[in-house]
Order: sequence, then C-alpha cells, then structure tokens
Amino acid sequence: MLNLAVLLEDSARRYPDRDALVLGDKRLTYAQVNAQANRIAHLLVSRGVEPGDKVALSCPNILAFPIVYNGILKAGAIVVPLNVMLKEREIAYHLTDSEAKVYFCFEGSPEMPIGQYGHGGFEQTATCRDMILISAAEGAPSSIPGVETLEDALGALPDSTDQFDSVVREPTDGAVILYTSGTTGKPKGAELTHSNMVLNALSANRLFESTPTQLDRCLITLPLFHSFGQTVAMNSAISVGSTLVLVPRFDAAGALALMERENITVFAGVPTMYWGLLGALDGANVDVEKIARNMRKAVSGGAALPVEILTRFKERFGVQILEGYGLSETSPLALFSDPERDPRPGSIGVPVWGIEARLVDADWNTVSGPDVVGELAIRGHNIMKGYCNRPEATAEVMRNGWFRTGDLARVDEDGFFYIVDRAKDMIVRGGFNVYPREVEEVLLSHEAVSLVAVIGVPDERHGEEVVAFVILEPTAQITEAELVAWSKEQMAAYKYPRRVEFVPTLPMTATGKILKRELGAVQALL
Repeated sequence: MLNLAVLLEDSARRYPDRDALVLGDKRLTYAQVNAQANRIAHLLVSRGVEPGDKVALSCPNILAFPIVYNGILKAGAIVVPLNVMLKEREIAYHLTDSEAKVYFCFEGSPEMPIGQYGHGGFEQTATCRDMILISAAEGAPSSIPGVETLEDALGALPDSTDQFDSVVREPTDGAVILYTSGTTGKPKGAELTHSNMVLNALSANRLFESTPTQLDRCLITLPLFHSFGQTVAMNSAISVGSTLVLVPRFDAAGALALMERENITVFAGVPTMYWGLLGALDGANVDVEKIARNMRKAVSGGAALPVEILTRFKERFGVQILEGYGLSETSPLALFSDPERDPRPGSIGVPVWGIEARLVDADWNTVSGPDVVGELAIRGHNIMKGYCNRPEATAEVMRNGWFRTGDLARVDEDGFFYIVDRAKDMIVRGGFNVYPREVEEVLLSHEAVSLVAVIGVPDERHGEEVVAFVILEPTAQITEAELVAWSKEQMAAYKYPRRVEFVPTLPMTATGKILKRELGAVQALL
C-alpha cells in the first residue's frame, strides 16, 4: 500500500512549523500546505472523482502547484500535469488522450493567457466534466464566464475539510501521467506509478546527501509540470522537509538575487539555465561569494551539459555541477554522478541505486567495447508502467523490463556513461556519423561563442550537411568564414560545420531544452 502524497504528509507531521513553500513575500508551513491539499482532496471527492481517475493541472511554479498536485494524489486520482505553454488545440488533445475528468488551470496573464487557452481546450473535450480556475489574484472573481474559481469552490466546502484520510493505493497503481515532448508524432503519456515516483525521490536524496537535518533551501526554477522539476526538485525536497523557493518563470538575474536573499543551498537546472546565470553575473549586483558559501549542491539534467559551462560555473561559484540523466519514462532519474568518486566532466555518471544500464543495437543485443556507441537501455524501479492507452508504442520501447531511451551513449572502462547524442539527432554526412554534441563542445571552446546548437540539413552530395546556429559573446567580432576555418582546424573533415548562422536567440522549450527541430525548419527557409 502506498501513496506518493505520503512524502508531504510525513514532513507535515514531523516539521509542521517549518517553511515549506516561499513565493515572493508569501510563506506557507508544511502544516498549512498539507491542510490545503486536504481541502483539494475533499473538493475532488465531492465532485465524484474516484481512485484511478485522471485530473489535469496547468500551472506554473506557484503555491497552488504542489498543493493541488498533492490534493489530487490524496484523493487517489492520477495527476496529469500539462505544459503551461500549450495552446487550445494541444490542451484539448491532452485532456482527451488522458481521459481527464477534472481540469485545474491557472488564470495566467494578458501576455500568457493560460486560462483562456485552457478553457478553449476544455470546451473541445467531451470527457472532461469540470474546469476549475486558479486565480492570479487572491479573491478575484472568475475571468472566464461559467468557470468557477478554486477559491469559490473551496469556500463552498465545510470548515472541517482540513483533515483527510488519503486514499491508499497499490505501489503499481498510476500516480502521474507525464506527456513526452512529442518531437516525433503526437505526445504520449508516460504513466508512472506511486512506487516509481516515491523511489525516485528517495534515490535523489540519497545522491544529494539530503536529510531533514540539512535544512536545505532549494531554488525551484525547473517547471514543476516537467519530470525533472517534479521529482528531483519538488518531491525529493518535500520528503526531507526542505524549503522550496518557487520561481514561476526563470530569469537569470532574478534567480541570482533569490540565491543571495534566500540563502539557497541546492540548485537544480538545465544547461541553458547555468549558461544564463553565468551570463548575468557581470551585470548583477549580488554577493557572489555569499551565494557560493551557501550553495551545497548544483545539479544539471534535461540535456547534455557542455564541459565549458561546467568549468566556468565551478570557477565562479566553487561548486562542481553534478550531472544526471533521465527521461519522463524513467521517473526521471536513472544515472547520476557517483557520490563516492570524483565527477568526470562530460559524463552523466553511473546507474543510480536499483537501476541497471547497458548499450544495445537495433535488435536489443548488448554492445560493448572501448568507444563503442550504442543506444542506452535502462531497467529498474524507475521504469514507467507504459504509455497511456498505447500498448503498441509501449512494446516498441520496452522488453523484459528494459526501456530503450533513444539516446546514443558510450561507457568507459570504469563504468561511467557518456551521452553522445539523441539517436534521431545524429547526422550522417557522406556515410560518417557526426554527433552534434561533440561539434557543439568544440565550438563552445572558442572565446567568441556563447551558446551553440548543431543540426544536420539535407544535402544532395553528402546526404546531410552540418550547420551550426551560434549566439556570440556580446563583444565578439568574428565572421562566419573565420569560425568555419577555425572549426576545420579543430575537427575531422567530415565533422566541422560548413555553414554557421549567427542568431540572437535559440528556440527553447519551457524546460530550457533547445528545439533543434525548429532550427531545422528555419534552415529550410534560408
């Protein structure tokens, strides 16, 4: 018997008066968060939600997210967190595909009208019977006619609803459905069980050496609707009674200010966030030494971390970024820097406790040897139950408990794994395999290059050609021809980019991953 909400309930019982959530000048203790989650559970039960029903949630990193999230779990339902960047048609698809019965949606702002998009998607979904609006301003009336606010819905409940006996679930029952980004075809919902999520949160704490006596203060910039933010940032921190300082939208300068003011000890981010923090340092009026003194752990995941960024961050903050690896389908944590050995720059580490990893070919055969590249496959307590209502898609990626990730990797003689690239991102130029990440690492070592993304584009002669999209350092002066010539000196003839496009920004997902497929569309128009 197990319910993921036990992580919150245990901390509320042991540390009721400890700050759980901080957002601006608002602070909630663990007792307050648990009580509000109980009211959400009562609300759902009063609306006919039964164990195993799906409840969707569109919400940024505000106080409501962990409260509603845990309230859904307490009611025995399955949480379906949605990307806040989705539009009407996409929301309708997710609500229909997940068979959500109730939909909590944040109101948003004029610049980002999440509520309006959510309502449009809700109206197109026959199976979703209730939409509840989370207001942007406390006490404000509903901005959408016919849709009640969460505050009004909770206000109609009896005063005794601060207590709730959480619905007991089996460890193998679904707890959360996380939708993949949908880089190929329509997004699929990875169903993760209570056991998946609880064990992954506890595994994270084991790696970060996080305990209730640490009194960690965690800066939560990773979107909580994403697997990395949910498990590594939120659930693991809640399980040990840490204080979560919420950041609704990442801004590097603002994050630095919060690190100083809130005495942040743990920061988890994707590589582009670390790049942003380094870029904002020179213009930020913050005490870097104070930030460095407080910072106990810095964790990176979500995408490969360039060695150049890792090196620069350690120089400025005195903290070695620990790199991990995982996917929505793996809860997400699967591999991480070995806490008993020195980190190896560029490595995603070794399998975490209870997890196995190996490299396979297209037929699931294990491949091995020095510098041999294969697709990374993983088995263990973190592997999803399967894709929601997609047995064929599940069978394509799972066999005998093993899950194939779609990522190409190699492993060194000591068992440390290194991501080479996404299998679908690999460029084949003139019959030779070119791994974009390797080219990116080289380009980032040039003093003029601030950030880079490399893709392959169709080419009549070579099949594919290597193209680099480059953001330059603010004062850099270099031409495309000069950078191409420099690259030619650094890399084999089939690897270096023949074309370089200088750009002011790179398209990114809400989680900070670079959207290479959009770069391909841009290149096709040039």
